[in-house]
Amino acid sequence: IFGLGVWIKNHKDFTLDTIEEAASYLKSARPTAVNLAFEVDRALECAVEAQRVGKDPYEAVILKGLGEIKNSEVHNRSMARIAEKELDQLVSKPKYKILTHCNTGFLACGSVGTALGVIQHLGEQNKIDMTWVDETRPYLQGSRLTAYELTKLGIEHKVVVEGAASHLMRTGKVDAIFVGADRIVANGDTANKIGTSNLAIIAKHYDIPFYVVAPSSSFDLSKSSGDEIEIELRDETEILEYRGTPIAPLSSRAYNPSFDIASGELITGIISERGIAKGDYLKTLSGIVE
Repeated sequence: IFGLGVWIKNHKDFTLDTIEEAASYLKSARPTAVNLAFEVDRALECAVEAQRVGKDPYEAVILKGLGEIKNSEVHNRSMARIAEKELDQLVSKPKYKILTHCNTGFLACGSVGTALGVIQHLGEQNKIDMTWVDETRPYLQGSRLTAYELTKLGIEHKVVVEGAASHLMRTGKVDAIFVGADRIVANGDTANKIGTSNLAIIAKHYDIPFYVVAPSSSFDLSKSSGDEIEIELRDETEILEYRGTPIAPLSSRAYNPSFDIASGELITGIISERGIAKGDYLKTLSGIVE
């Protein structure tokens, strides 16, 4: 929303064609993330309507964005309480050891986060024993962003490489896993940051609950399975270089998918502001939406 707002600020005499072109450009930045397109389309509608009735489109879009941040605070705290209740029923410990992946906190959401919002809430209830933070290669959102947020929140955490997940689970250091989502389709298949599918598979092997926490704007029930989700490919230099310095042979090439698909059958529950869906996602997800 704010991205389109910035564009409007610099293109005050926009036409329907030019603002639709700008919106399409914004949406192309993350083809895997359905919630990005959802919010951009709402901002576009808001701006066009404001212009039609003679109001300031920039002010209208910015006010809408601020309102959405307030809404996300309410919705994400609701999701966190649902997750807490689920953990207390399923795991039932005084304090929990949680593993998370990528960044799903206030830096990503503008307010309390989604999966990281669960951890923040548990921390506020003094229910966190340890948070394991995947560093999240190749762009290191975990070590650069999530660890920063947990430091600011005063929540116990340690950064680990993704390859440590199996060791952590095998040795009893993980009670549950909470991740976010960029797109959730009708059968529960979930697109999220690359490495999420690995976690889901390993968690299933060790019988550790694996939860997806995301707003209903991340649902895309028009698609029946994850096979229909477009996976964004990012620049190979993210893998081959570090801050401009090559860390692989100059002749080497890289393959850099930014997301993968965690199969719905591996997911213990999908938590949104409307409740938790479990089991047969073809029924439970559509039930939550309805």
